Amino acid sequence: MAKDKIVLAYSGGLDTSVILKWLKETYDAEIIAFTADIGQKDELDGLEAKALATGASKVYIDDLRDEFAQDFIYPMFQAGALYEGQYLLGTSIARPLIAKRMVDIARAEGATAIAHGATGKGNDQVRFELTAAA
Repeated sequence: MAKDKIVLAYSGGLDTSVILKWLKETYDAEIIAFTADIGQKDELDGLEAKALATGASKVYIDDLRDEFAQDFIYPMFQAGALYEGQYLLGTSIARPLIAKRMVDIARAEGATAIAHGATGKGNDQVRFELTAAA
């Protein structure tokens, strides 16, 4: 019987590394790590090797910089969207794009679930889950 597959939004940090291992062991599932390259440069160095060493069966690191700039950042600037009138929304505005790509990968890979390391009941959790539901 084939194992279930789970696509995990993976940053390589402590939380998503622990989650990767926990999902694999708890659900006896194949974990596919996904990282969106939205311009974080050096943070991507060694990420694939770390994900594989932590237990991922496959790693996607997709260059989404152009789509992020054109479909998310540019409209955000046009709208003048700033948190409390002064903070750019780069991280929060990226979540729907990341979740959209995770759903695409899940469909292509035949995965049964997607997962993320966002804080429970936090804004990022809502952004990931509402995008996936849509």
